[in-house]
Amino acid sequence: MSRGFVNEDDQEEIPLVPPRADLPQGVTNYVTQVGMDELLQEREDLLSEIENLDPSNEKEKRIATNHIHAKLQLLNNRISSAKIIDLSQQPKDEIRFGALVSLLEEDQKKPQRYQIVGVDEANISKGKISFISPLARILINKKVGEKAILKLADRDRVFEIEEINY
Repeated sequence: MSRGFVNEDDQEEIPLVPPRADLPQGVTNYVTQVGMDELLQEREDLLSEIENLDPSNEKEKRIATNHIHAKLQLLNNRISSAKIIDLSQQPKDEIRFGALVSLLEEDQKKPQRYQIVGVDEANISKGKISFISPLARILINKKVGEKAILKLADRDRVFEIEEINY
């Protein structure tokens, strides 16, 4: 059929769903139990959102449903690939996935605290950094008292590890 005979009002928009946090191809999707719980809660919230859509406008409901289903597909892929790391099994004296680390940067008086978490759980405003972030990568396997150097284009940031908790 020619496009000339298609009613434009009958055309539905393809839902544009932003991608989830970047997880490079081939990298294991590590998560903490808290991170997995958040992913499962997000799925429940999306399913609830579908149930509570306003049925009065069929077209709007269909578009919203398609959008939520697209988000669910991305989320379910992330959940199915997740590998939960038991933080109680991590070495207490070494920084690994899930560690809550206290760092003192050279020339700073106050330590910074970060937890190394999965990509979906990362939120810098909550002090949670992704395990694939440059900072987390230089901290892995370090111990209290050791230094980690983050090389930037214009300078090096040097951090001393003060404390490690899980």
